[in-house]
This record gives sequence, C-alpha cells and structure tokens, in this order.
Amino acid sequence: MSVANYFETMEYGPAPEADGEARAWLARHGATFGHFIAGRFTAPHAGKHLTTSEPATGKVLARIAQGDAADVSAAVDAAGTAQAAWAKLGGHGRARHLYALARMLQRHARLFAVLEAIDNGKPIRETRDLDVPLAARHFLYHAGWAQLHDREFADQVPIGVIGQIIPWNFPLLMLAWKIAPALAAGNTVVLKPAEFTTLTALLFAELSAEAGLPPGVLNVVTGDGATGALLVENPGVDKIAFTGSTEVGRLIRQATAGTGKSLTLELGGKSPFIVFDDADLDGAVEGVVDAIWFNQGQVCCAGSRLLLQEGIAETFRRRLIRRMETLRVGMPLDKAVDMGAVVAPVQLERIKSLVETGVKEGAEKYQASGAIPSEGCFYPPTLLWNVHPSSTVATEEIFGPVLVAMTFRTPDEAVMLANNTRYGLAASVWSETIGLALDIAPKLLAGVVWVNATNLFDASVGFGGYRESGFGREGGREGMYEYLKPKAWSGRKARAKPSPLPTASGASAGFDVPPIDRTAKLFVGGKQVRPDGNFSRAVLSPKGRRVGEAGEGNRKDIRNAVAAARSAEGWARATAHNRAQILYYLAENLSARGDEFARRVADMTGVSAAKARTEVDASIERLFSYGAWADKFEGSIHAPPLRGVALAMHEPIGVVGVACPDEAPLLAFISLVAPLVAMGNRVVAVPSERHPLAATDFYQVLETSDVPGGVVNIVTGDRNDLVKVLAEHDDVDALWVFGSQDTSAAAERHSIGNLKRTLVDQGLAIDWYDKAASEGPILLRHAVQVKNIWIPYGD
Repeated sequence: MSVANYFETMEYGPAPEADGEARAWLARHGATFGHFIAGRFTAPHAGKHLTTSEPATGKVLARIAQGDAADVSAAVDAAGTAQAAWAKLGGHGRARHLYALARMLQRHARLFAVLEAIDNGKPIRETRDLDVPLAARHFLYHAGWAQLHDREFADQVPIGVIGQIIPWNFPLLMLAWKIAPALAAGNTVVLKPAEFTTLTALLFAELSAEAGLPPGVLNVVTGDGATGALLVENPGVDKIAFTGSTEVGRLIRQATAGTGKSLTLELGGKSPFIVFDDADLDGAVEGVVDAIWFNQGQVCCAGSRLLLQEGIAETFRRRLIRRMETLRVGMPLDKAVDMGAVVAPVQLERIKSLVETGVKEGAEKYQASGAIPSEGCFYPPTLLWNVHPSSTVATEEIFGPVLVAMTFRTPDEAVMLANNTRYGLAASVWSETIGLALDIAPKLLAGVVWVNATNLFDASVGFGGYRESGFGREGGREGMYEYLKPKAWSGRKARAKPSPLPTASGASAGFDVPPIDRTAKLFVGGKQVRPDGNFSRAVLSPKGRRVGEAGEGNRKDIRNAVAAARSAEGWARATAHNRAQILYYLAENLSARGDEFARRVADMTGVSAAKARTEVDASIERLFSYGAWADKFEGSIHAPPLRGVALAMHEPIGVVGVACPDEAPLLAFISLVAPLVAMGNRVVAVPSERHPLAATDFYQVLETSDVPGGVVNIVTGDRNDLVKVLAEHDDVDALWVFGSQDTSAAAERHSIGNLKRTLVDQGLAIDWYDKAASEGPILLRHAVQVKNIWIPYGD
C-alpha cells in the first residue's frame, strides 16, 4: 500500500512492540517460578505449579508456584523477622529505599510494560503510558511520606506484617498501591498476586532485591485462591489489604472476625456516568470510551452505567455508536489498538452470559462491527440500550467492555438512579454548569467523583468506596493511616474480667411511703418510649442495692431506632457551625445537672463522689472538645499532577451503631457518641449493660438541647443481643463496639451482609480519661468517610 493510500484511508497499520527482552527474562527462569521469600526465589514446599497462559493467544506463558501453608508461613516468618529492623531504619532510610524502587521501575519501564501486556492482555499503550508511570509515581510519593513520617505521623506506629492480595486487572499498579504505603509506614509485606497475572510481581520482587531492598521486607507468594485464604488465616499477619470481588471480600471479613487483624477492602463497583443536557457531548463521548472500554472494561470503577438526560439521549447514542466503530480491538503489543484481550476464558464466558441475560431482559444490543482476532479472549465494545434500572446488567458488575444505558429527566432522578446500587466506588458527572456538577457530586454515594472526567488516578488522592464497594482508602494521607495504628492504642491490655453480678438485696417491708417509680424508658426518635417487649431489668449497685430499672430492648426496638436515625438525615446536611453550637449546648445543660449525674454514677458504679464528679467534668469537657472539632475536622485539597484539583471531603458515614463498655459509663458513652454526632452521623447507642442509667438520664439533656429527634437514639438491654441485631441490620452503615472480645468478634462476623465498617476494641481496655487514647482525630477519622471529587479546569 502506498503512502497516498494511507492518507486516503487514514487506516493504522500494525505497530508491534518488540517483546524480546520480556521473553528473554522468562527464558532465564525457564518460564518456571518459585515464591520470592526473604530476598530470593524458593521452590514451592509441595513442588506444585500452576500454568498461566497469554490471554491474546491462549499459549502457555509460564509455570508459577502453588503456595501451601508451609510456603505462606515461611513468607510471613521472613516478614516478621525483618519488620522491627525495617521500622527502626527510620523514615529517611525507608524513603531512600522507596526512591530506589521508583527509579528501578523507571529504568526498567519498557520491560515491565511489555511483560504486563503479555501477561494481562491489556494494550501496550496503557501499560506504557499509565500503569508503569503511575506505579513509579506511587513509590516516589510515598518516599515523601516516609521522609516526613516522624513529623506528620508522630502519634502513629506501624501495624506489623501486612498480607496483601491483589487482582488481575492492574497487576503492577495494584502492587504499587499496596506496597508503597505499607513500606513507607514501617511495615513488611507478604504479597499474593492473582493467579492469572503473577509475572510483573515476581519481576518487581527480583529487581527490588537488586535495588537493595532488605531481605524479608517484601515477599511474594503465588498460587490460586486457596493460597490467598491461607495468608488471610495466618496468625502472624497483622493486617489484610484486599482488592477484588465483593463476594471474596465477605469471606475475608468473616475469616478475620475476632482475630484482631486490621482490614481494608477495595471491592466491586457499578459506577454511574451521568451526562446532563448542557454537557460537552463530544467530550462526554470520549469520556465514555475511557470509562468503560479502557482496559477492556476490567476496571472496578468503570463507568458501566450511562445515565443520559432525556433531551440529549438519542443524539448521544448516535455519536457514541459512531465512535465505537472507530475502536480497534487486537493484539496487546500492537501500539495502534485501543482494546486488547480479556484476561481469561472464564471471564470471557461470564461477560457473554451476562450480555445474553441483558438482551433477554429487554435491552437493545449494539456491538462495534470491527474485526476482532479469531483466537484468544477478545470481546467487542458493547452497548446495551434502554436498560431497566432493576435488570441484571444494571445491578451486577460485568467487568468487561459492556456499557448499559438508561435515561433520566431531572437532577434528582439522576441522583436516585445513580445511587440505586449496592456499590459505591466511583461516579462521573458531565455538565458545563459547574454549580450543577458540584451540587450533584456530594449527593452521590461514592468514594470518588470525577467532574467532566473519568478514571483519573494519582498517588496523592485517596481511592476507595462506600457500602459494598468496601472500606478504607488507598493513596494520599488517608491511605497512609490504613497502614498505621495509634501509638496510644498500641499498649492496651485485655479488659479485666467483669465481676459476677451482685445479688439484689431485698426491700424492707413496712408502712413507709415508697419512692416514686422511675423506670427508664428507651429514647427513639427524640421521644421516650417503652420497650417493645414491655420488659425491664434491675440496675444494681456493686453491693446489690437497686438503683433503678432500665428497659429491655429487643430486635424491634433496634429496628425502630434505626428507622428514626435514617429519617434524621437532615442532620448530615446541617452546617458544622450548627452542630458545634448544639454540642456546646449539650455541655452547658449537662454542667447544670452535674451534681445529679455525679450522684447517679456513684450510685451505679460504687466509685467515690469525687471520682464520679471527675467523670462528669471530663464528660462536659469532651462535649466541648467535639463542639470545637465539629467545624475544624475538615477535608483537604490535593494537587495531583494535572490541571485541576481534587477535593478530599469529609462526609458522615450515615447511621452508626455504638455499643459502650461498662467502665466510665457516662464518659465512655459521650466519648463514642459525640465524635459521630459532631461529624453529622446519626447514632443508635447501646449504653453500658451494667450501668445504663447515666445514658438514660442523658436523654433528658438531649431533649433540652435542640438535638433533632432521631440524631441520638438509646436502646438499653443485653449488649450481645443488641450488637448482633445492629450488625445484621443492612440499614446500619457502621458499627463501633467496645466491650468484650467475644462481642467484638460477633460484630465483625455478623456485619458481612452490607460490609459495614466496624471499629472494635477486641476486648482491650481504653483509658477514657486519656485524651490521646479517646479524644480527637483518633476517633474522628473513623467518624467520617473521605470522598475525593476531581475537578479538572481549563480547556
């Protein structure tokens, strides 16, 4: 074909990237790999291997070790042995190692890019221009946090040995997202890459040793899901960081319940791509291409649900179909292709099956007519039009190059459709009216929102989801906290075993006038209500003297309290200034009744009058502190390397269940409820089981302090029973449990239904008078979730 023909047709010829260096690396290892433990490759204990294939051709690529319990234990032991010295190296020492890893990635960028494209099936353009540079960026960025660690995280210490399990869609990039902050914080790592895509992790481990990373700081154990399960269960692992499917995330939550392991989960998504009628339609069409056909749609935050305002829907459909026809699907190493291969035959079959289901349920299917390779795991760009919001393809994550489209009329309807999902990972809003876009963004239940953009990522900007998309953040300052624990909590001891309940002393008979009955009710929706079962329990002093009675709450009472809390969502929209004033007012009114509360605390707990008064005074001061924090624990502005900013907004979590311990019954109750209320959450609180009257007296303070009904709800009764109900309730967004280790384990185990966030003490005692351990950011960070809103600017 002549040059004139090329100018006439504007067709791209093949432009293959050479793969000789990557093939040579495979050949040096005989295309067979062991685990990477303590700085060197080791043969699998049982001698078993798995075979991996190239997605684009189906040809065998390599044999990787199948890890068993002995392999995992060896890797965890190596990490444990190295951890103390790695942490002791200090921030500057760790920063230099992380900088060396970043430079190593840059020096070998072409090798990593080619190997990733061969192993995963994604286009070389993506691995070359996105995956490798952004991976290097993560190590450079976190080298900075390591350098600043002693100043910026002076109140934090490393967690220990981190088990990390990463998916197959971004093997190298996910490795960087996980390893960089973990090492910067002073932890050591055992990484389990996906069985389909292990090669860049093994190459990274090999080259990291050559770059001088000490043995045992990074270990890589390969294998299938059984190997990952062994890593989760290993008692030497202090934290699990997992990226993958929601189904597996639930299994991990259940497996780690009660073990004391920290946990972050970055799970699935069904992200909305919202286009308003004033949007730049051509720009939005290009946004769709990046949102769903980038990486063959194998992106957890892919904009897989297209929501179009009715007036522009048909015009947008025509333009989108025209653009789809220009997309080239082909061999990953061809620099002229837009889409490569799906990762494996099993994933390809899942995509086909879900598309067929969508058509059966009434969707109109359109697929680009361009040729795709006859061999390998290829699937064309696909559009499903007129999709019903409740259809399978609109609710289930397809994880492939399939876009489902529906329409809306008003901004409110757009928000309703966008939030009509159990996920909450990301969203994209397209409008030339910035006021409209910034009005919609905070209303979307998603951890990341892009305005007139999509799939923007940077190490400085946190990434993570709401609801069943998981919890925790990766990147930014907020991502560093996921690999640290408060120094004030690191030395906690097991809570003393409670003494047996006293025997009630009998009441004396006679003709004296009895005291007026004062049975405490529950507090639900701003009103005192009788418990559903009409049962109450005696509240006894340590010597068995009856000091009162409290209602015995049950499942229905919790249901009513959660409903009242959900109805009080206006509290989340109230200004921080207003919330601060109300917290100050609570402190004022508690102070006015300080002597009364002190007597109540002394009667219930048996402490001296002076000690009881100290607890009341500390409670008043704590309310003042959270009044102060209410309008000062703010978000931040990130400056990623693009023309724009990312707003890291602190948002309330929603409805939070709180179970309080028995010690310091008033102070602990206020210490847990006040930070949640200050940040705009609504609370269903279960006060101390032994000493509930301090909390039930407090609702009289709530009634006189302008606290809207439903913001704070109090249900007394059996703590274990009520915590189980709160954990299983899918309209509770988070759960804080302080008490016994068994209660903590139950809270984590029963919370898997909607994967609610949990903060538990694992039965370890907290000194509620110690401000470093029980006041301020140490709890406020758990009282909010961070939403990052990306706002590019300029033409």
